[in-house]
Amino acid sequence: MRLLTTLFLLAMSPCAFSQAAETPQKPLEIKVVVLSMFEQGADKGDIPGEYQFWVERQHLDTVLPFPAGYHDLRLNPKTGVLGILTGVATARATASVMALGLDPRFDLTHAYFLVAGIAGIDPNMGSLGSAVWSDWIIDGDQAHEIDAREIPNATEADRKLWTTGYIPLGKSTPYEQPRKPRFNGDDGNIYHLNTGLVSWAFNLTKDIQLPDNTQLATRRMDYEGTAAHRPPFVLRGDNLSASTYWHGKLMNQWARDWVKYETDGKGTYAVCGMEDTGTLQSLTWLAKAGKVDINRVLVLRTASNYDQQAIGTTAAQSISATKVGKYSAYMPALDSAYRVGHVVVDDLVTNWATTRDQIPQ
Repeated sequence: MRLLTTLFLLAMSPCAFSQAAETPQKPLEIKVVVLSMFEQGADKGDIPGEYQFWVERQHLDTVLPFPAGYHDLRLNPKTGVLGILTGVATARATASVMALGLDPRFDLTHAYFLVAGIAGIDPNMGSLGSAVWSDWIIDGDQAHEIDAREIPNATEADRKLWTTGYIPLGKSTPYEQPRKPRFNGDDGNIYHLNTGLVSWAFNLTKDIQLPDNTQLATRRMDYEGTAAHRPPFVLRGDNLSASTYWHGKLMNQWARDWVKYETDGKGTYAVCGMEDTGTLQSLTWLAKAGKVDINRVLVLRTASNYDQQAIGTTAAQSISATKVGKYSAYMPALDSAYRVGHVVVDDLVTNWATTRDQIPQ
């Protein structure tokens, strides 16, 4: 009777039997994941966002559905380079990157991750179109806040203490010491990338000539400082990631102070992005699960605009003109991101026999 029952079930379910007999498909080994955050329209052939140059120039022609993430993935199966468009702001980046890391189609255990996007830059650190490699990624969202109009100012001591209404999470006053994470030594506020890998990427690209033009040269002179006046160049500086798009000289000073505080003086603020602590949070947890190697992450941001107003204008006037596609150096910054980033990607892929198991230093 048992034999007859088994034969009957097999006869009724040939598809189920054949599927069970199939060998599970081996995950595809990915060499480099390029992470972009926004695209204006199509992935190819129109006004570009951060994704388009990578899709076109790296020949990411194979489209892979990605319903758990923001946008379809794109792959070059010959090179092993995978492109992901995460979506704008921390939440979407966090979700998209986690979805990628848990996707059974891919083996990411040896993959390198390159965040390549545009940013606002501190004119004390660099100029329009410049490219910045970061060692420290600092979160600018997790905080307490009171309206600046309610900052205590009764005494001189109060005025020195309350330089901002923004207060570190768990503290009572701005930049209160000692700085100590509240949750098991980790608030997700600070990420320190592999210094050896960042040094390698910087040294590989520091002499690349970046696009410049008369318009950029003229715009640079509206700002103070030697760095702001330089033609575009590759530099090293740290990244403040915050989903709130802030702007202005006073906010710039807050950014400098916040980065110094959160890194215990080790970091120096250079650029502001929106998504990178979200990306790093997911990659950190994926690394703990054995899905990725957190030591293989690089963050490259290129300056599409200054993070503050020009001489003789107000922050309000400046931010009203600071919109996607209308930044002072929008196209040069997109070009710089690819021009610098692809050198690193191509080197990793070309030397995969070595870089697969040995991280460049």
